Amino acid sequence: MKILDRFSLRGRIALVTAGAGPQFGSSLSEGLAEAGATVITASRSLETNLEFARKMRDSGWDAHGLQVDICDAGSIQKLREEILRQFGRLDILVNSALARDGHAGGLADQTAEQCLRSAAGDFAGLFEMCNAFLPDMVERRKGCVINISSIYGVVSNDPGLYAGTTMKQPPTYNFVKAGMVNFTRYLACYYGKMGIRANCISPGGYFNNQPQPFLERYCERVPVGRMLENDDIKGAVVFLASDASEYVNGHNLMVDGGWTCL
Repeated sequence: MKILDRFSLRGRIALVTAGAGPQFGSSLSEGLAEAGATVITASRSLETNLEFARKMRDSGWDAHGLQVDICDAGSIQKLREEILRQFGRLDILVNSALARDGHAGGLADQTAEQCLRSAAGDFAGLFEMCNAFLPDMVERRKGCVINISSIYGVVSNDPGLYAGTTMKQPPTYNFVKAGMVNFTRYLACYYGKMGIRANCISPGGYFNNQPQPFLERYCERVPVGRMLENDDIKGAVVFLASDASEYVNGHNLMVDGGWTCL
């Protein structure tokens, strides 16, 4: 097979949690769809996912919207049943969703309730998503799990970036993202011989109209001189989901403009 053909995802069924989101999620979904995959997005808002899927189909891609609450194990099981009913299988699982209401404020602002909410979605939800879909992949001896971590799962954030702004980096975010990287390695080691590959993507800071002092400091520090944009993460997810990365397993791919090499 020629190398460009190995990047094709034609005939693959992919699920992206929070895949209709305005930041990483939509970029991940678009990249997979552009490579030929049938893409399913799912989050708490069914309306958002249906509307995003409609726009994707208007662009000529095969996309569908479903609903899931990653903090609810029953909701995850319903999602699994619906995907198997509609599509018969799942080839690519992209875990991109976070329990966002569990990540707010700095350490002094965090409450026990927020931490528990984060644990219910970001840890238990991640585990439940894998538990729901991995058995079917194992039965077919083929599948791919891609977890979306962050540079802050590998290095600490620099508090100086936020000076002069109201921005704060919640410690639960760093905690969750670091755990996700090593959980990916666990999946890779445990399921590799069963035909399942598990890899991680750790993006750098995503441009989201942040305050100017933050933007200036961030862009000055990162070697490529800018923040991550929509198209920057598409190639990474297509590579890890495709046969082009058939021998890549347990890897954490840094898509950070060189941030972590400093």
